[in-house]
Amino acid sequence: MEDTPIRFDPELLRRYDTAGPRYTSYPTAPRFTDAFGQTELYAAIAQSNDEPIPRKLSLYVHVPFCESPCFYCGCNRIITRDKSKADLYLKRLYREFALLAEHFDQDREVVQLHFGGGTPNFLTPEQLNEVVALLRNQFNFSNASDRDISIELDPRFVKPDDIFKLAKAGFNRASLGVQDFDLAVQEAVNRVQSIEETRAIVDACRASGFESVNLDLIYGLPNQTVESFRKTLDEVLAIRPDRLAVYGYAHMPHLFKPQKQLDASLLPTAHTRLELLRCAIETLTAAGYVYIGMDHFALPGDSLAKAREAGTLHRNFMGYTTHANTDLIGFGVSAISKIGGTFSQNPRDLNDWELALDEDRLPVFRGMNLDKDDELRADLIQNLMCQGEVSLDALSKRHNIDGQRYFAEEIAQMAAFEADGLLHRDESGIHVTLKGRFFLRNIAMCFDRYLSKNVTLEKPTHSRSL
Repeated sequence: MEDTPIRFDPELLRRYDTAGPRYTSYPTAPRFTDAFGQTELYAAIAQSNDEPIPRKLSLYVHVPFCESPCFYCGCNRIITRDKSKADLYLKRLYREFALLAEHFDQDREVVQLHFGGGTPNFLTPEQLNEVVALLRNQFNFSNASDRDISIELDPRFVKPDDIFKLAKAGFNRASLGVQDFDLAVQEAVNRVQSIEETRAIVDACRASGFESVNLDLIYGLPNQTVESFRKTLDEVLAIRPDRLAVYGYAHMPHLFKPQKQLDASLLPTAHTRLELLRCAIETLTAAGYVYIGMDHFALPGDSLAKAREAGTLHRNFMGYTTHANTDLIGFGVSAISKIGGTFSQNPRDLNDWELALDEDRLPVFRGMNLDKDDELRADLIQNLMCQGEVSLDALSKRHNIDGQRYFAEEIAQMAAFEADGLLHRDESGIHVTLKGRFFLRNIAMCFDRYLSKNVTLEKPTHSRSL
């Protein structure tokens, strides 16, 4: 781990500020096709079960409902205050559990369960407890101390007493959306949330024995200034969460209709946006947070920081995680699974997802089988995004190739990054510097054979890299 202070070069930030994937997977979801369906998924599970050392399991449950729309949101969600919709959703969700669980060998341990959304706490604590209990009954949950049961929470719609109930159900990690504490920003994005109610939920998580609490922030929102965002950061540091995610807002109203309700004239300029990023990074690292990668930070004692230091960090559709070498099973509308060398995704449309389950079919509408080149590049990009380096010698041995020759063209592109002090190359491979970690997406894009080289910010299909 380097101790050199981070120094930002505004010109460097501007030059690398382009659109690109977040690489929660490789290949990325737009490459999935409808040639992959239920039959292919069952075959992938069977093949995964038969591996000499079967992978452990990570489970993801998507809850799409939100009581109020946040105008910046690009997630798959349904706005409603009709709580009866939860009962209908759970009925089909349980059917999906049954259709998948019977195909996994019972000796495969679940080491991670995460609820995302939408707003998972749209479900009552009793309903969430029921979901966990049913999954425990159908899958083999690990009793290891590092097992995670985590949930994303909207502090506006959950009470401290609810947190104690979740802890009894086994939840031990929580992620709370904050985005910004400035009222002018909150009103512009239709998410007014006080510091007090946020702190109350964090305090309840700690009092309940949660091992880790994460807060999400967003820079680049309407009405944000460097001064106002610095105040938000100060308020967040007073709470001192175990982890922080600081995402760049991706304004893509051509893809996400809710964003059309934002006044684009209030968005920060490109210069201010980069200053907001610089403010966040300098403030958080000065306060003792370890920069994990991309837009994630953690206190040195948090398991994410320890995994980063030990070289065991992993990245998947849930973001950075300490659970590497697992098969990911996604449940619910739009959820994505990664089983062996395959990806599969459920329909983004609720009606399509419901129809499949009503017909006792797995709700798979697209996916892909990775070929050897996909798996090779996925391995390389995973190492870049998590460890910040690639050992071409080790990669060559794992995939029975000559890495230097195979990636000769891509390695040549690294010269520009090296000249900018973002990485260095030697005979063993590529090593990203501390400064270079903020440009991991840009570096990884060089190894993406599917990515168009004519990237544009006019109507992007990916968020901006900075």
